[in-house]
Amino acid sequence: MLKGTRVGLRARHEDDLPILLTELHDDVVNSSRSEGGPWRPLSPGSKDPRLVVDDQERSRVQFSVVELAGGTLIGTAGLWGIDDHNRCAHIGLGLFPSARGKGYGTDVVAVLCHYGFVVRNLQRMQIETLSDNTAMLRSAERNGFVREGVLRSSSWVMGAFMDEVVLGLLVRDWRPGAKG
Repeated sequence: MLKGTRVGLRARHEDDLPILLTELHDDVVNSSRSEGGPWRPLSPGSKDPRLVVDDQERSRVQFSVVELAGGTLIGTAGLWGIDDHNRCAHIGLGLFPSARGKGYGTDVVAVLCHYGFVVRNLQRMQIETLSDNTAMLRSAERNGFVREGVLRSSSWVMGAFMDEVVLGLLVRDWRPGAKG
């Protein structure tokens, strides 16, 4: 398990899937805001490819996020679009509603940066998030990410186009433990 100050990132367990599906996917509004496509219902017991880990997939690493204090599952996190040639990846995370607003997101981003820069020897990490996602913007910036641009009206979310902010962090600018 990779450990931060308050959270741990561990392998995805089979019994995590129904909880992640209920806590993250079944929340239509937040699921629509975090996915690149429209929300759609999934059957109970569905093996949603966004949640099921394929150990052979080289361009994506998925973790379950747990509280260190009690080991309680509180979300999902990972790197996607991993490019071993250019040594870069994108960060993604989703926390349960009960875990939001408690500083866990900042810790998750810090642990993912450690994994990407130290374990995977990446050069660059990138985050894309909706412009009104202040929690993700704050978590990224507290970990040293810099706003690099805005993709105007690039995301269709629940009936409206929204801007997306692109943030980047290079390994040379990364400061482990720097949380704003």
